[in-house]
Amino acid sequence: MLKVISAKVIVTCPGRNFVTLKIETSDGVTGLGDATLNGRELAVASYLTDHVIPCLIGRDAHAIEDTWQYLYRGAYWRRGPVTMSAIAAVDMALWDIKAKAAGLPLYQLLGGKCRDGAMVYCHANGTTIEETLEKAQYYIAQGFKAVRLQSGVPGLKSTYGVSKTQKSYEPADADIPSEHVWSSEKYLRSVPGLFQTARDRLGWDVHLLHDIHHRLTPIEAARLGKDLEPYRPSGWKMPCRRRTRPTSV
Repeated sequence: MLKVISAKVIVTCPGRNFVTLKIETSDGVTGLGDATLNGRELAVASYLTDHVIPCLIGRDAHAIEDTWQYLYRGAYWRRGPVTMSAIAAVDMALWDIKAKAAGLPLYQLLGGKCRDGAMVYCHANGTTIEETLEKAQYYIAQGFKAVRLQSGVPGLKSTYGVSKTQKSYEPADADIPSEHVWSSEKYLRSVPGLFQTARDRLGWDVHLLHDIHHRLTPIEAARLGKDLEPYRPSGWKMPCRRRTRPTSV
C-alpha cells in the first residue's frame, strides 16, 4: 500500500497568500494541491493543519474516493468554502500522486486529451464604460476571444471588479474587508448600457462575460439576465464556489 507519511501546508506569495498542500508518501512520491480561498486563505491553512492532515497520515494514497468521503462525511460540520477548499486540495494532491506513480500525465488517467487548446478570458475593467472598452479592445487585439467586462457605476464611489490599483485583477481583502456603499438600482441601470455599447463597439464574435459576485438577490439577478439577453453574454457569475465532484447518497 502506498501510504501517506506526511503532509504540510505552504503559505507563500509576495503581497497575498497562496495556500498549497504538499503530501508525501512512503515511496517518496509527493503531490501538490491548491487550497487558496480568496480572502480567507489562512482559515483554510489552519483547517488543513489542525483538522485534515492528522486524518491523512497512514491512509492509502491511492484510495482517493475513500479519503474524500472520509474527510467530507467524517466531520460534524459539512460543506462551506473553508472545508471544501481544504478537501479539494487533498483531492488534487492525491491525484497528482496517482499520476506520478503511474508514470503518466494526470489527464491520461482521466480519459486522455480531448482538445488542443482551451479558451481563456481576461479582465477588462475601468471607472467608465469608455475606459473598460478601451481595455477590452487592447486584449482582443492580443488575441483573446473572451473578455470579462466590469465598469464603474455612476453614483457609486467603488464597484466590484473595478480595480483600485488599475490592475486587471484584484484579489479579495485578506484582512478586514473594505466597506462600500452599494445600490442595486444604480447597478442594474448601468450594466445593460455597458453591454449594449460593448456589442456596438466590439461586435458579436467576442465572448462577453460579467461578474455579479453575490451582490444581487435572485429576483434582481433574473431582471438583469432578462435585460442582458439581447446582448448574448457568454457567462455571468453569482457566488463563486469551489467546484467539487458530486457525492454519493
